[in-house]
Amino acid sequence: MSVIADLTGDMEVDILSPITDINHIKYAIRDMKRDETPLLTPARVQEARELGEKLARLRIARRLRQADAAARAGLARSTAALIEKGDLSRTQAQILRYLEAIAPGVTLLGLLQETDPALKALSARELTQRVRPLGKAELSKLDF
Repeated sequence: MSVIADLTGDMEVDILSPITDINHIKYAIRDMKRDETPLLTPARVQEARELGEKLARLRIARRLRQADAAARAGLARSTAALIEKGDLSRTQAQILRYLEAIAPGVTLLGLLQETDPALKALSARELTQRVRPLGKAELSKLDF
């Protein structure tokens, strides 16, 4: 083990102790993060998930990659993934920055109401469409 003498010569200091202290600090910070799930009703947790899903749908409708949207918002891609999952530990500022990066000018209310034209176009694309027209026999079955 590497040991150096203190400047006064009285004491020996282990050079590896600062690394150990840094790891200790990392674990302490990780343990300080709180899980908000037990503090909320299941309905509120579901609302957080739905908000994340709506953000993900908007991003897909705008044809942006998650990494690009995160970079525009100044977030890590992993944070963007957590936002889209509805993680409760994400801050309101992070969520609003992510929304602004995906769709500048769209409000949170507009997102929740799905008034964005890109979302309407995505919904239209997702509708199932017939590949061929109905035949006479199929039309007669549907005639009431």
